[in-house]
Amino acid sequence: MIFIWYGQIDVKDGAFVVIDKTGIRKHIPVGSVACIMLEPGTRVSHAAVRLAAQVGTLLVWVGEAGVRLYASGQPGGARSDRLLYQAKLALDDDLRLKVVRKMYEIRFGEPAPAKRSIEQLRGIEGARVRKTYELLAKRYGVKWKGRRYDPKDWSKGDTVNQCISAATSCLYGITEAAVLAAGYAPAVGFIHSGKPLSFVYDIADIFKFDSVVPEAFKIAAKSPRNPDRQVRIACRDSFRAQKTLKKIIPMIEKVLSAGGISRPEIPKESVPPAIPEAPSIGDEGHRTK
Repeated sequence: MIFIWYGQIDVKDGAFVVIDKTGIRKHIPVGSVACIMLEPGTRVSHAAVRLAAQVGTLLVWVGEAGVRLYASGQPGGARSDRLLYQAKLALDDDLRLKVVRKMYEIRFGEPAPAKRSIEQLRGIEGARVRKTYELLAKRYGVKWKGRRYDPKDWSKGDTVNQCISAATSCLYGITEAAVLAAGYAPAVGFIHSGKPLSFVYDIADIFKFDSVVPEAFKIAAKSPRNPDRQVRIACRDSFRAQKTLKKIIPMIEKVLSAGGISRPEIPKESVPPAIPEAPSIGDEGHRTK
């Protein structure tokens, strides 16, 4: 996956290129890239979008460092085998519980209590989350009355709740981009269900209290005039510094592997990469040109 910003994306002489304001071209091997994140300041020609669709490269329009996901093009990264793999895990009660228990273990650093249903684990998780909010409020000296907000009326929430909502929105943006790039369905969740971004919420919750929520409390403690903007900038810088996007996709694979079923083999009839990797005489540990 690559990020592009402040450039005109076009097809010149048959090549997928980015042209900056000085006219310098940068060639992008679009056929060997799974996903291109288009940050603010980019313009894309019809020819470039068509070529990306033909070679199966996903185009995603995002905010800086992925703090927002505005739209996505043809999901070239999605394959039916991965979608069926995800669906099989979600539809089987036993497999789904294994995945949920793994999410719990990763998030809280200890195995989930034995013989608990998903609903019971969700309740235990909720209690631990509320306690975590209280501890963070105490650490940063923020007055805390609980997680209270109205999605339809931003102004009803106090400053700290506005900061948390802005921070989680940023995390959902970059997580949805990762889910799409990995070839999975955002709507097929395990803990969350029935929402367009259920799986996004599942994965984002694993990272939430190690990244964006502490940033939200830190900014709320300063009583900012524009909490939404300051949180968004802080999340952007954090995502870039911690390389968050690179961590999310391996986490998705790790969580789903807890189901214990074989990962799908690539179908023989699947379309290969438009620009295949050059043959190598060595193993994976060797570098060749």
